[in-house]
Amino acid sequence: MMRGLPAYLAAFSVAGLGIGTMNSASAKDYTVTVSATNHDYREMPVRFTINAPSDFAGVALFEKDAPVPVQARLAGNGKAEVAFILHDLKKGQSVKYRLAFERTARPVPTGGVIIDKSPTGDLDIRINNELFTRYDTHTGPNKPYFYPVFAAGGKRIVRRYGVETVEGETHDHPHHRGMWFTHGEVNGEDFWSEEGKAAKTVNTGFEEVQSGAVYGSFRAKTDWISHEGKKIAEDTRDVRIYNLADGRLMDFEVTMKPIGGPLVFGDTKEGSFGLRVPDSMRVVAGKDKGLGHIETSEGIKDGATWGKPAKWVDYYGPVEGETLGIAIFDNPGNLRHPETWHVRDYGLFAVNPFGLHDFNNDKQHPKLGEHTVSEGQTITFRYRVFFHKGDTIQAGIGDAWNAYSDPPKVDVH
Repeated sequence: MMRGLPAYLAAFSVAGLGIGTMNSASAKDYTVTVSATNHDYREMPVRFTINAPSDFAGVALFEKDAPVPVQARLAGNGKAEVAFILHDLKKGQSVKYRLAFERTARPVPTGGVIIDKSPTGDLDIRINNELFTRYDTHTGPNKPYFYPVFAAGGKRIVRRYGVETVEGETHDHPHHRGMWFTHGEVNGEDFWSEEGKAAKTVNTGFEEVQSGAVYGSFRAKTDWISHEGKKIAEDTRDVRIYNLADGRLMDFEVTMKPIGGPLVFGDTKEGSFGLRVPDSMRVVAGKDKGLGHIETSEGIKDGATWGKPAKWVDYYGPVEGETLGIAIFDNPGNLRHPETWHVRDYGLFAVNPFGLHDFNNDKQHPKLGEHTVSEGQTITFRYRVFFHKGDTIQAGIGDAWNAYSDPPKVDVH
């Protein structure tokens, strides 16, 4: 924490807006060069770490003399992590910025991505004063989840049933609530469903909540509790939502730690990081074909995508008269990348690296996808979720994946 700042202001005051003239009390300037070595880049976050003065209170970033919204937070070992949005850079090009740390804090932003804690303990996340989503920690009944979720412009991008009951929606799978992370078999416990002897994941608090011009973020702690009340694991969830000019972008990272023994992820299709799209986006609508589509990085489409490995999957279709979509990117560092996908033509959309015998219909090897994390070790999963306009091609999902898996080169002098 920065010296002289109260705890509740520290996270916000370091989030420099990068607007206005350079502060006269700034530390030495840096030149930041961003180079598009392998791909074109459009509307993507750039993050890098840099040595920082111990008394810095913010940062300012300029392209030539034009201010660029920028944000920084402490990264440990005398370093700061700096983030901004790169709007358009073609392959082979580079762009230079001037960066300086400031010793005078800028005001807490009123625009950008603002995260507020509600009276119930949930987090309301707004982008430029428009509600994007809520991280619901208490209505579960057996898991925290994101609901509602809105695309840019205020259109709902996940199904309502499971949380709300509205006329005309499907009423299957009530545990498909908004967007969530859990799994159907962990140490023999069912954390996926909400029936019978279902286990539960319980939010235990927030270690950090930050708002800013470039992104809003939070770090949540979650306990994994068996149906008999025994804690078998805990996780840390780092979530970051970016302020893009077009679309919504979320990075979701979860690190799980076994408690009291090893953690065994069972081979079941019921998992793991997923959401339920609105009925209008489904590929199948009752007895009739719907207007939605599923497409993977490997060129597989619609119902054939279930259980297949892919670097990314995009699910798109009509929502209130407009074509909208959701793409999930599987981080190259994840277990069994490219992971397999529990994505259904009826609207379920989940990535699951463990359900291999289910996906391959391999009844001879029911533990084919099982994975054990020893006590004292951890396992981390990272995903990027892109809520976009248009279909897969119109939204440039392939380019967005390239930006995520192979970001531009950043040099700081």
